[in-house]
Amino acid sequence: MIVRSFQDIEGTDRHVRAASGTWESKRVILAKERVGFSLHETVLYAGTETSMWYANHVEAVVCVEGEAELTDEETGERHTITPGTVYLLDGHERHTLRVVREFRCLCVFNPPVTGREDHDENGVYPLLTEPDPV
Repeated sequence: MIVRSFQDIEGTDRHVRAASGTWESKRVILAKERVGFSLHETVLYAGTETSMWYANHVEAVVCVEGEAELTDEETGERHTITPGTVYLLDGHERHTLRVVREFRCLCVFNPPVTGREDHDENGVYPLLTEPDPV
């Protein structure tokens, strides 16, 4: 059994800040836990815009605080995301989040991330794997 809090993660290597300066993420469950998914608490800062494309992952997002506009860059469709709203990137959609009010969400990734990923120039997380245990 694993029990950890967001507070436990602050200041550790599981507390990741994006090179872009638009978000930070607490990686609660990672690939090394070997449960088939990863779980993160992510905060995107008010007034920022982040373009992403999870070409190698499926992501489910639950907004728990704040407000953002989500744009599907493939269709142009826009959605207002507020607390209690869920979106699922099950088709690896290129998307952009424009944050109106600081946006806090819980994210689940499959395959799980290792915690070392950051978005590349295309907004993609590379597909990294954990070494096999010795």
